[in-house]
Amino acid sequence: MTPHFTLAELTATSHRQFDNTPNEAETANLQRLAEFLEQVKTVLDGKPVMVNSAFRSKQVNDSVGSKDTSQHRIGCAADLRVPGMTPDAVVRAVIAAGLPFDQIIREFDAWTHISVTNTPDGTPRRQALIIDKAGTRPFA
Repeated sequence: MTPHFTLAELTATSHRQFDNTPNEAETANLQRLAEFLEQVKTVLDGKPVMVNSAFRSKQVNDSVGSKDTSQHRIGCAADLRVPGMTPDAVVRAVIAAGLPFDQIIREFDAWTHISVTNTPDGTPRRQALIIDKAGTRPFA
């Protein structure tokens, strides 16, 4: 898809009993997501960006307890880790760089969720949040 992000990486799942093959529209969204992740990698000085989860078929998404409205379902979101950086630092760097993210979420201080708009011509919400045991709140 891009120099640092493959379709296999963006569709990998530990729930191998379920088909996690994206359709044509989902694959196009994953292409946009991969291109955006290249920008994130550049902003982070080329550090490794490790994708924990990106596209999730309905069965995979249901098995992890996520909502049907999750942007992972349509190939527009990735959960990632960056070795040597806290999720907080990743969020701050992406916001400071002015990248056109749709959502960026520090989740449980363990990983960063980042997404592109649901459609190629969408306007990024630039919504920054924290989700943890205390609930969901704006990133500050």
